[in-house]
Amino acid sequence: MSWKVFEEQSPELAALGLEKLNRTICYLSLLDNEGVPRIHPITPFIGGGRLFMFTEPTSPKIGDLRRDGRYAIHSAVTRDGPLIEFLVTGEAERITDPTLRAQAVQIASSPVVSDDYALFEFHVGRVLVVTYDEEKKKIVHRWHSD
Repeated sequence: MSWKVFEEQSPELAALGLEKLNRTICYLSLLDNEGVPRIHPITPFIGGGRLFMFTEPTSPKIGDLRRDGRYAIHSAVTRDGPLIEFLVTGEAERITDPTLRAQAVQIASSPVVSDDYALFEFHVGRVLVVTYDEEKKKIVHRWHSD
């Protein structure tokens, strides 16, 4: 399901996801060709109701995603402000449509993205958000597309 559907069904969690994921360093977990989990730092971006990532053409992420599109993206956790963990999982799709790519380039507005970079959209299957209240009690929020 698209980020837009997630946003429509859970606007508060989607707003938090925008804050924690959009144009920030996050961690992408994929499976390599032997089925071993592999972590990659990425900078995803959100716009037009979609969650995207550009990656260099030689990145092992491309092979991992082609072989098995399942992914997990976890936000970086910082000591600035409240402690919040944001995790999204689902299936990734390589985007080759020139019109959608042009929209993604405009949304990303990144000077480092070149024409040979691969573009992926992350479809949202599940979201897990962990926050803590004033007494440091853990609060868990879940959303899933099922």
